[in-house]
Amino acid sequence: MSLRAPCARRRDRPCEGSLLNLSTSPDPSHPLATYGWDEGWAAQFAVHAERGLLPGRVVRVDRGQCDVVTGDGVVRADTAFVTPHDPLRVVCTGDWVALDTDGNPRYVRAYLPRRTAFVRSTSSKRSEGQILAANVDHAIVALSLAVELDLGRVERFLALAWQSGAQPVVVLTKADLVTDPATLAYLVEDVEKSAPGVPVLTASAMAGQGVGELAALLGRGTSVLLGASGAGKSTLANALVGEDVMDVRATRDMDGKGRHTTTTRNLLPRPGGGVLIDTPGLRGVGLWDAGQGVGQVFAEIEELAGHCRFQDCAHEREPGCAVLDAVENGELPVRRLDSYRKLVRENQWIVAKSDARLRGDIRDDWQRKEAAGRAAGRAKRAGW
Repeated sequence: MSLRAPCARRRDRPCEGSLLNLSTSPDPSHPLATYGWDEGWAAQFAVHAERGLLPGRVVRVDRGQCDVVTGDGVVRADTAFVTPHDPLRVVCTGDWVALDTDGNPRYVRAYLPRRTAFVRSTSSKRSEGQILAANVDHAIVALSLAVELDLGRVERFLALAWQSGAQPVVVLTKADLVTDPATLAYLVEDVEKSAPGVPVLTASAMAGQGVGELAALLGRGTSVLLGASGAGKSTLANALVGEDVMDVRATRDMDGKGRHTTTTRNLLPRPGGGVLIDTPGLRGVGLWDAGQGVGQVFAEIEELAGHCRFQDCAHEREPGCAVLDAVENGELPVRRLDSYRKLVRENQWIVAKSDARLRGDIRDDWQRKEAAGRAAGRAKRAGW
């Protein structure tokens, strides 16, 4: 069995996580154009319009209720009619919904099929995913330069971002703390090697550096801001939005961590167009059916694997393994291969938790590999 990540989806999971081929030409005259309303959403909403429902976009969710921006302003609505047992199908920040036109309370009657969905696994023992944001064009991964960079965490964030269907962007925040240009360039290069195909920018929101470049890259779409507590997300959000809408607190000097100043996911309009979803600091970033995302993060390993002698090469001890040859030749860092193995196995495990057949296949595969390893060890000791 290859270490390549499985990408099969379970039938009970919504088909979300890839961009739809819809016309997305905005209608500048529509009152929700600032929030991303376009011809594609209008076409999908037509069936709800026939029922006399009102379109809106969720800007905040809190305990079964949500704030929804509509053409008439922001209204409070109850989500009781669209709260299924599947946690991936609950209303979340960024959703486009169909609302009652009046009543007290107002109710969300449906949400439109998502173009993208950023999902992670929950910290519970149950096999569940948690949706963090929907209909996102760019996933901004914020990393603080006030602490040592954790490249493995970068790769983990990027795997989820790619899997969501959004374009990842890495922003190295608090760049003003790195005064040596050569050192800063080295840090950027280090992250770029761990993020193939991903723009890597430096920024200092406090000093006003790099914010304009990031805003230009994001354009008029929807972006979600991700990162650990203390990464400077709230400060960066304020800079992108153009006003102090998010609370900011100092981080601890000893470890660069901060308190959770952001406690809910909030959708904020940006000046000049586009919206930003700010999120609380993420302590855990568990993969959730992110096989394709892992493959994109480690694109060079996936490409090398195509040249291995055996199609099911596990890149462990097999002869003719192009991946191991690249490690031996210094073309592929050992750290990258170790990280790849870790994320692939984690992803296989989380998928297998809800798929008994796949769980059995993975167990059998691990047993075969252990047996092969023991046999190779005996052969080496015997001098064969």
